[in-house]
Amino acid sequence: MSGGGLLVAGTTSDAGKSVVTAGICRWLVRQGVKVAPFKGQNMSLNSFVTREGAEIGRAQAMQAQAARVEPSALMNPVLLKPGSDRSSQVVLMGKPVGELSARGFFGGSGGSPGKMLHGGRQQALFGPVMECLEELRGTYDAVICEGAGSPAEINLRRTDIVNMGVARAAGFPVVVVGDIDRGGVFAQFFGTTALLAAEDQALIAGYLVNKFRGDVTLLEPGLEMLHGLTGRRTYGVLPYAHGLGIDEEDGLRVSLRGAVRESVVAPPVGEDVLRIAVCAVPLMSNFTDVDALAAEPGVVVRFVDRAEELADADLVVVPGTRGTVRALEWLRERGLADAIARRAAEGRPVLGICGGFQVLGERIEDEVESRAGSVAGLGLLPVRVRFAPEKTLARPVGEALGEPVEGYEIHHGVAEVLGGEAFLDGCRVGSVWGTHWHGSLESDGFRRAFLREVAAAAGRRFVPAPDTSFGALREEQLDRLGDLIEEHADTDALLRLIEDGAPSGLPFIAPGAP
Repeated sequence: MSGGGLLVAGTTSDAGKSVVTAGICRWLVRQGVKVAPFKGQNMSLNSFVTREGAEIGRAQAMQAQAARVEPSALMNPVLLKPGSDRSSQVVLMGKPVGELSARGFFGGSGGSPGKMLHGGRQQALFGPVMECLEELRGTYDAVICEGAGSPAEINLRRTDIVNMGVARAAGFPVVVVGDIDRGGVFAQFFGTTALLAAEDQALIAGYLVNKFRGDVTLLEPGLEMLHGLTGRRTYGVLPYAHGLGIDEEDGLRVSLRGAVRESVVAPPVGEDVLRIAVCAVPLMSNFTDVDALAAEPGVVVRFVDRAEELADADLVVVPGTRGTVRALEWLRERGLADAIARRAAEGRPVLGICGGFQVLGERIEDEVESRAGSVAGLGLLPVRVRFAPEKTLARPVGEALGEPVEGYEIHHGVAEVLGGEAFLDGCRVGSVWGTHWHGSLESDGFRRAFLREVAAAAGRRFVPAPDTSFGALREEQLDRLGDLIEEHADTDALLRLIEDGAPSGLPFIAPGAP
C-alpha cells in the first residue's frame, strides 16, 4: 500500500470514533503496515505536547501510540480549546494563534490562516489541514482519519475541514460508527447517509456497530434490512467492552481509570485503600493525569463537586483547567476552597496540577485568560502567578522524591516560587504540593514514592504495588482495541477499503443534502 486511507466518522459525538481509529491503527501496525492517525480539527481540553513542542489532542497522541509512531502536529493541525460555551482558543500546527467565537470560527468566508482570527474563517484552514494529510500520506502506507461529531451536520458542511470535506478532497472511503448502546442506531445510520449530498454519499462505504451487548444473531436481520435500504454493508459489530474510553476528548468520564481497575486482579498490598478526590473544576483539562493514580491496586479515584465529599479523602487533587480564575471562583462558591484550606492546616494532603497549582498560590495576575486582573489565590503555597500572552509548551524531565520524572507543560501562567521545598517546577509546603507538570504521575517510581508520602500523611496503612507499570497497562489497552477490530470486524474488507477506496455504484439515498 502507498498513501491509502480511511475516514472513521460517527453518527454522534462519543460514538466511539477515537477508540475505533486507535484500534484500526493498532491492528494495522501488527500486520506490518506503517500507519498514522489524523484528525483535521479537534475540540478538546485534553491535550498533549509532542517532542517538537507542539500541542495536539490527547486522543491523537494515544492513536499515535497505537500506531507505534511518534505523535506530531501533522496528526492534529487544528485544535480548539474551549474557554466558554461560545469561544475557544485556536491552536494551529501546535501553537496558539488566538481566541475566537464559535460564530467567528464557523461563519464567513475566505481569508488566510494568518488573518483567520480577524476575518474569522474556519474554511481558511482547509488548505493547511490538507497539506498535513498529504504529507502524512507521502510518509506512511496508510492514514486513518477520525471525523468529529457527525458528518451530517448540515449547517456546518460548507466549511467542514474534518469530516466529508477531508474525505472528498482525499478520495477516502468513510465508515460510520454508531453506538447501539444508546439506541436508535439504525435510524442514525440511515439518517446520516440520507442527509449527505450525492458526492458525499458516494464515499460512505458502510457502517460499524459499536458497544453491542447480547447475541449478535438477533441483530443480523436488522443489518440485512439496513443493507437493503442503503445498499451499504456493515463492516463489524464491536461488543461492549468496559474501560476502553482512553484519552477521551473531553467530559467528566475517567478514561483509563475504570479499565485499569478492572485489569488489576491483585488486592491492595497494604491493609488500607487510599481514597483520592479530584475537584471537578469548570473547563477541567487533562483530567487523564489521575489515570496513573487509579492504576495502582487499592487506590480509589472519584470526581467531586461538594465540600462534604472531601471529608474522607486521603488526597485532594485540584486538576488543570482552561479557566484558572473561573475555577478559583467555583471552588469558593461551593465551599471547596475553605475545605481545602482546612485540610492544609490539618496537614492532610493536597496536590495542585497546572491550573490547580496556580489556584493554590498567593496571587494571580491575569490580563490574558480571564482578564480579571489581580486575584487572590488560596494562599496555600508561596507562589505568585502572572499570565503571559505566550503559552509554555514543554516536555521537561527531572527528579522528585528521589525518583526520575517526565512530564509535559501547557500553560500561560508563569509561576514565581517564593519559598517552600522544591517540587518539580513548583513547590511543596507540608502536605501541599503544586506543579505545572502534567503526566508526571505516569513515572512509576515517582508515583509510588508520592503515594507513600500521601499514605503516611493521611495515616493510612496503604502500600503501593511494587510492579505496577502504567506504560504496560496502556499498551495492554491498546492491544485490546486492536483485538476488538481483528476479532469482530471484517478486516479483509477494511483493508480493501484502505487500499482501493469506496466501492463503486453505491446508491443515492433521498433526500440528500438540503
